[in-house]
Amino acid sequence: MCSPAVQALRENPRGYEVKWSVGIETQGDRVLSREEIVELADAVAASSGIATGIGTNRYGAQLLVEAGTRDEAIEKARAEFARAVATAGLPVYPVVRVDAMGEDEEAEDYGGGGEDVGRGKDAGAGEDAGG
Repeated sequence: MCSPAVQALRENPRGYEVKWSVGIETQGDRVLSREEIVELADAVAASSGIATGIGTNRYGAQLLVEAGTRDEAIEKARAEFARAVATAGLPVYPVVRVDAMGEDEEAEDYGGGGEDVGRGKDAGAGEDAGG
């Protein structure tokens, strides 16, 4: 058995939460109207989010979440995105893209020394936006 501090570090290697920018995009079978995407934009605003997809058969959002790991950030963002999709009354389409970048990664990239580890991967792709 290990101490609570060791257990916490195993669950969250950083030991603290950082802000993550998580992008989620879905694709379906019909073109979405301006009004539908505005409803999504209103629904993701609580997460400092922006919505995309006017006039296309895709819709998505870029959300800001706090999490200790990339996986936790994606999980939180997917839950928030599913809530926003339901609130906006949008059809539930399969997720075709998920990416996440932590604020600490952004700082590394700014200095030119960062790596592209894990970015741009389709983590969770193929799952529906609703869950």
